[in-house]
Amino acid sequence: MALILNIETATTVCSVCLAKDGIPIAFKEQNGAYSHAENLTLFIQDVFLQSNINLKDIDAIAVSMGPGSYTGLRIGVSVAKGLCYSLDKPLIAVNTLQHLALSVSSKKDFSLKSSKQLFCPMIDARRMEVYCAIYNSFNEEVLPVTAEIIDKNAFADLLVDNEIYFFGNGAEKCKYLFSGNKNAKFIDGIELSTNNMVNLSNKAFESNQFENVSAFEPFYLKDFLIKKSKL
Repeated sequence: MALILNIETATTVCSVCLAKDGIPIAFKEQNGAYSHAENLTLFIQDVFLQSNINLKDIDAIAVSMGPGSYTGLRIGVSVAKGLCYSLDKPLIAVNTLQHLALSVSSKKDFSLKSSKQLFCPMIDARRMEVYCAIYNSFNEEVLPVTAEIIDKNAFADLLVDNEIYFFGNGAEKCKYLFSGNKNAKFIDGIELSTNNMVNLSNKAFESNQFENVSAFEPFYLKDFLIKKSKL
């Protein structure tokens, strides 16, 4: 019986979910401008008010580990680590792209698993670059997480024999590149949400897959560059 607080801040979505045994029992989410610093702790407070559960009674804290926004990830991981320290609870890290992929592959439309169906979650990394990975219908990694500059030849080998479903906030800008390929499918309106983290965080808890709280850092994938002022 696991009671887990789930936190997602890797993109413009600020999402918090309290789940019991992988089932959401309280949820708060907002998508828009980056306002995680202002909203995250308030959202956490709200889900515990919704559920009438005390914060000290949770069993673990799970956080979306990246890749994604440098600032967003820093905020989510910092809050998660602070709670782990203060409550003496274990920390669970959930791969951001994997739980985004699961949000699609677990839908009823894909209930009949097929070896020819692949899922490519994409997070915008500016210009024509995205953070992405490829998963099969069982949410198993086919191609690892990478920062990919998308052109018309991207994923060409896989698209020969497989239907690939592209989604996430980085997928829209790639549509026109694959417009002539019948095996490239795009699904609109898919965003990150802690509602889709809960299954993975619960499995990690059951397998005792916990992070070293003091040493854990977000998975940025790319170095954060600070531009010098032109003044």
